[in-house]
Amino acid sequence: MRLFASFRPPAEVLEHLAHALDGVAPGSLDAGPPPLRWVPPEQRHVTLAFYGEVPDGALDDLAEALGAVTASTAPLQVQLAGAGVFSGATLWVGVRVVDGDERALTLLMGRVEAAGEDISRLEPRDRHRAHLTVARLSARAQRERSDRRRRSGRGDRRPGRGPAVDLPAVARALSVYRGPEWTAREVELVESHLGAGRSGGPLHEVRARLPLTGEQA
Repeated sequence: MRLFASFRPPAEVLEHLAHALDGVAPGSLDAGPPPLRWVPPEQRHVTLAFYGEVPDGALDDLAEALGAVTASTAPLQVQLAGAGVFSGATLWVGVRVVDGDERALTLLMGRVEAAGEDISRLEPRDRHRAHLTVARLSARAQRERSDRRRRSGRGDRRPGRGPAVDLPAVARALSVYRGPEWTAREVELVESHLGAGRSGGPLHEVRARLPLTGEQA
């Protein structure tokens, strides 16, 4: 099973974000499909650690290890803030601590990730960036981007199709975004079923909820 750990923002936070995304969402420049595949609102989450493929029998062990981390971690007052792009193809919104030590979230992410070290070979990720993925370039847009790169690498200067969407420009438009504050009180251990969700995307199933019950520093 393919597992990750995350925070789930409350409905009002996701609604606020949805309004902001409506203001920057690019449309298709022709009759083709849209250039971005938006993550459905019900699937939006703040990724803390990605464990990759984990044997079915190791789920309880991972949940127990993760529970030991959350039991010693206090709830965090956080908000969605800023944005960026991973690998030129994934648009994300960032997360920041607004009440307390800003390093607390980074520390939690490191401990949440370490909980899976003896259970799964962790996939390489940006370990210092809690984020909520909101969109990915469509397969068509990625092919067009690859084609442009190949032409450029061959020194081909003939005019070609322009970019379907300028994802870094969308991220810059969201760089000033600040969402409502909320208190993150639990970490979810989630299974991702690839290709089982809307429009062929993943379907997320919560396998364990681990409350943050530690004392405030």
